[in-house]
Amino acid sequence: METGLEHLLAEGVISEVIARLQSGKEAEVYVVRFGGKVVAAKVYKDRAHRSFKNNASYKEGRMVRNSRSQRAMARGSKFGKATAEDAWKSAEADALYKLHAADVRVHAPVLFLDGVLLMELVLDADGNAAKRVIDTDLTVSQANLAYHDMITQLVRILSCDLIHGDLSPYNVLWAAAGPTVIDFPQIVSASHNSSSERFFLRDADNVLGHFARIDRSL
Repeated sequence: METGLEHLLAEGVISEVIARLQSGKEAEVYVVRFGGKVVAAKVYKDRAHRSFKNNASYKEGRMVRNSRSQRAMARGSKFGKATAEDAWKSAEADALYKLHAADVRVHAPVLFLDGVLLMELVLDADGNAAKRVIDTDLTVSQANLAYHDMITQLVRILSCDLIHGDLSPYNVLWAAAGPTVIDFPQIVSASHNSSSERFFLRDADNVLGHFARIDRSL
């Protein structure tokens, strides 16, 4: 179990770790009990243990509120690197709060503390943890509806001046409420990143192309 999660358990923030749900290139996701509810806990891996190394093209345009910290990040000092790591870990929580408020279908954020992000556990139509789209066998009709639904989600994300940056069928869940976008640590500023158009088009092609391969009419 990750240190951050152990700390939340020891402090009584969460009362139980029920199971490990998923292991990814940048984080581990657990099912935990928080305030009487079952939620997902995302624990971010340290940079040395991540297979995705926080490429500089994603970081372009990201800002922190403290000007001293921003300068340290730009210089690449030890303090700056630590600040950048903290900013990377909090980026997803910041994005989720903004996107959820704009009615983008994402995990509803619950709490971000000690490098652990607590969020709604997304369920499928049977009440189980929703599977990724890549792991779901869709009918032509389902793929058609999902294609048009995801166009709406992509536009809503862009309207928040954000671009997912790493979107694919691996980080969209097939949930009861509809396709749900997850995994935002690589979130990109639409207006402050010179590669934003490339990231947006790649996201759209990765996801919409998946559904179009099922429904050839798309």
